[in-house]
Amino acid sequence: MNELINMIRVIMVNKRDIILSIVFAYIAGITAVILFGANGYLISRAALEPPLYVLLVMVAVVKIGSIMRALSRYGERYYSHQATFTMLSDLRVYFYEKLERLRPSLLQKHRSGDLLARIVGDVESLQNLFLRVMYPPIIMVLVFLSTILFVSFYSISIVVLLTIGLLLTGLVIPAWFAQKQKKISRRVREKRAHLSTEVTEWFQGFRELKIHQKLEEKEQQLVMASNAYIHEEQQAIKQSIYNQSFNTGASLLVVWSVLAIGAFLVAGGSLEGVFLAMLVMVSLTVFEHSTPMAAFPIYYEESERAAKRLDSVIKNEETAAPPAKGNSFPSDAPSIELKGVSFIFPDEQRKALDQIDLVLPAGSKTAIVGPSGSGKSMLLKLLLKLYSPSEGELFFSGVPVSQHDEESVWEGTNVVLQENHFFSGTVKDNLLLSSELWSEEQLQQLLADVQLPDFLLEDEVMEKGQNLSGGEKQRLAMARAVAKGRNFWLLDEPTSSLDSWTERRLYELLFRKAKDDTVVIISHRLEGLEQMDQIIVMDQGKIVEYGTFIELMDAKGYFYQLKQIEKSVIQ
Repeated sequence: MNELINMIRVIMVNKRDIILSIVFAYIAGITAVILFGANGYLISRAALEPPLYVLLVMVAVVKIGSIMRALSRYGERYYSHQATFTMLSDLRVYFYEKLERLRPSLLQKHRSGDLLARIVGDVESLQNLFLRVMYPPIIMVLVFLSTILFVSFYSISIVVLLTIGLLLTGLVIPAWFAQKQKKISRRVREKRAHLSTEVTEWFQGFRELKIHQKLEEKEQQLVMASNAYIHEEQQAIKQSIYNQSFNTGASLLVVWSVLAIGAFLVAGGSLEGVFLAMLVMVSLTVFEHSTPMAAFPIYYEESERAAKRLDSVIKNEETAAPPAKGNSFPSDAPSIELKGVSFIFPDEQRKALDQIDLVLPAGSKTAIVGPSGSGKSMLLKLLLKLYSPSEGELFFSGVPVSQHDEESVWEGTNVVLQENHFFSGTVKDNLLLSSELWSEEQLQQLLADVQLPDFLLEDEVMEKGQNLSGGEKQRLAMARAVAKGRNFWLLDEPTSSLDSWTERRLYELLFRKAKDDTVVIISHRLEGLEQMDQIIVMDQGKIVEYGTFIELMDAKGYFYQLKQIEKSVIQ
């Protein structure tokens, strides 16, 4: 419920259209009641052969009422739909702004298809929040109260009957249906999210499915997910039709009761017969506003669940403590210190990092090595503040990392990851993601420095770099990091797809460009580490050795064994 209230606060920022739509809807609703009531009175009155001017007045009232109803209905439709479109726009912007502040690690908790379903489907579901959830009960209550006030001048018994009908069709029956609707709505959302996930995986994994001849099997799973979703949607529609039919039947039963009670009152002399048709027509019209309440549980449940699903993505940003102000990331080469740092993924027992104590002086060159799964990349992600330590503290130049904003850390770091994203555009576009200070001549020379002399700045790069080899991607990523020009480098397997000669050239470029910078390199390969100030050897989330290349080789410990294995494999 709190999540839905938060969404209501967002959509109520622009209240003008909402208020105008309610005003016009009320005018349209009460005008319809007056119009039908006047018609009933006119029919009854005409049977008594009244003076002509009485009939003319009543006909004029009916004509004016018809025009007012048409105009107010148009105004209600115009402003309610404009309010809905504005709300959707506000919700999308609100959700995107919250999403933009999240760490990448928080987004990785959700499968891409499910996240897409939330961003698109759940936000779209909230379009019913005003038109189908907030709007109907407000209009129903306003029109009913006005009608009951009018009817009270003629018969208290019918007022009581209409009040019972209001409670029955506007509250009791919808509440009953709401209990039945929860299970159906939950199944619809689950099937929709599952279908969205299957579709996303089918598109993203199309090449692998084709290569491994699993495309037909995946298509069958996709069809099954689609059929399951269609079935649940059909069940939801059937339930909605049943709800509306039942509610309409209940309202008609109340109208028949008004006719019966009215006839009894006329027979007893408590009500003039000329008003009977008017009261019946009034009751028949006023219950039109309770009919949408039959669908109220469906849209309320859908909106509430959509709000909860969206909130479950962005709540981490809401609850996170704001970073301390005045602690921007160091503009010069930072020193790094880790004190008792551990990290464990949620719902896992094994620690990815276990009690790491480490000091990297400013301007130092450090290599972190070890077998796969030893925690090297996890340590880099902590340095990049993609994750926060489960235990211990990490310091940049003596300031706790918790007091640095993620944006300032990312802005102050040259990063090359194992998998680097490349955008559809030109080589130049992908080089200048973080800096516009390089001339075309400098960029062309930079391409030559990273051993891409044949690349031109105007050359096309396809989405995700599909027209680039693995080695070309790594060299282009290194060029992009050099172009950024910061004093802190984090490199995760930057040369894993390169031959030894090209790898040596890139390390030469790195040491030349980062002469006074703090550099941290994650590597499986042990070649070219002789120039490092220190080498950190990790295994099973712990530091097992550290020192210079010569010190580790002389110690003949774990690093020495890894080096001997590498030599035997190369030979």
